[in-house]
Amino acid sequence: MTRTKEYDYLVIGGGSGGIASANRAGMHGAKVGLIEEHNLGGTCVNLGCVPKKVMWYVAEMMESIDHYAEGYGLEFGNKPKLNFKKMVENRDKYIKFLHGAYKKGLDSNKVDLIRGRAVFVDESTVKVDGKTYTAEHIMIATGGKPKRLPIPGGEYGMVSDDIFDLEKLPGSIAVIGGGYIGVEMSGIFHAMGVDTHLFVRKPQPLYNFDSIICEGFSELAGAEGRKIQTNKTVTEVKKLGEDKYELVFDDGSTHETEMVLWATGRTPNTEGLNLEAAGVNLYPGGYIEVDQYQNTTGNNVYAVGDVTGRVELTPVAIAAGRQLSERLFNNKKNAKVDYDNIPTVIFTHPPIGTVGMTEEQVYDLYPEEYIKIYKTSFTSMHSSITGHRQKAYMKLVCVGKNEKVVGLHGIGKGMDEILQGFAVAIQMGATKKDFDRTIAIHPTAAEEFVTMK
Repeated sequence: MTRTKEYDYLVIGGGSGGIASANRAGMHGAKVGLIEEHNLGGTCVNLGCVPKKVMWYVAEMMESIDHYAEGYGLEFGNKPKLNFKKMVENRDKYIKFLHGAYKKGLDSNKVDLIRGRAVFVDESTVKVDGKTYTAEHIMIATGGKPKRLPIPGGEYGMVSDDIFDLEKLPGSIAVIGGGYIGVEMSGIFHAMGVDTHLFVRKPQPLYNFDSIICEGFSELAGAEGRKIQTNKTVTEVKKLGEDKYELVFDDGSTHETEMVLWATGRTPNTEGLNLEAAGVNLYPGGYIEVDQYQNTTGNNVYAVGDVTGRVELTPVAIAAGRQLSERLFNNKKNAKVDYDNIPTVIFTHPPIGTVGMTEEQVYDLYPEEYIKIYKTSFTSMHSSITGHRQKAYMKLVCVGKNEKVVGLHGIGKGMDEILQGFAVAIQMGATKKDFDRTIAIHPTAAEEFVTMK
């Protein structure tokens, strides 16, 4: 007879949200088990933000040397060459370090790591490789996975997960999709010297972002020699030979490339969990239905992160997981995540930072006389003394008589690091006068946000 192991809290999924919630519950004395069949860290650490950011750093260094070194008087005998294999080795070594750090964190909070795939038996019971585990509370944090377009030849393209298995760079790549992944990875490959084409089915990449972002990105990408085609929908991929593919578009045009990358969205990892046994309902698209407290429709069953289809960002999953554990195990009955004013960065070249409402959103919600938009464009000092002058764009979206700042958006060098502090100000309800009263730091790009007129 198989023995059942009992816990206060079982977490299914060892990604950012799951680990954060398990650790916080353990800190409060709960008996916790974390179930994970793959490497700890989930998408972010293994197949997302961490390895991508390493590649972004490499691309940024290569662009800086190519565009700005000469202007600063730096001379190189030969153009620097990327040792892709060495970069991959160091990147993967860092990821392994993170695996160990996560395991140490679980151990320090006395969280049991259960290896395998969980399947619900009922709302308080799961099986993992034939062993049975029960808990008063069970949380699902199984994340998501990238998807290909369901078209003829769609299987020929790789998805974002596959990028980090590459042993060498292709000669050319076609990136399909104008969202985060599409614009980030196309920029990285372009900076690394790959003949890169980005195909977007909408009129502009980043179409749902503030106008200063999508328009600014298109202008800057064009100035950098990025090859972007809009209003293009792929209908078929043909394999012409070894490392040779042909994209067919709805307008009848074609494009040949060595490699295809699908950056066309993600889908939740809910298959095989037997969620019906736990009474867990799904939204259209397979996302788990949750309320503001991360409760699913199953009794004492919860979900956080990408599997819920809310804001699919690592820090959001971490915050949701921790708040859930505070509510369940630290008597904070109203603990929940505030999904307003979540800052986000898109690691393009240059990076994009955005928090709060867009100009388009406020015009849908407020009378025109309540709205005030401040914006600026400039060439930063960083590039001004070189032959490669790069513009930056920034905007403040304000509403009401006191001009409360409800949105801040920018694209330009350093925006990834500039954003966090201003996000705090917006979260606290800062007004334009608060920005105006703040002494600028000079010379910086960030000072533009407190000197706009």
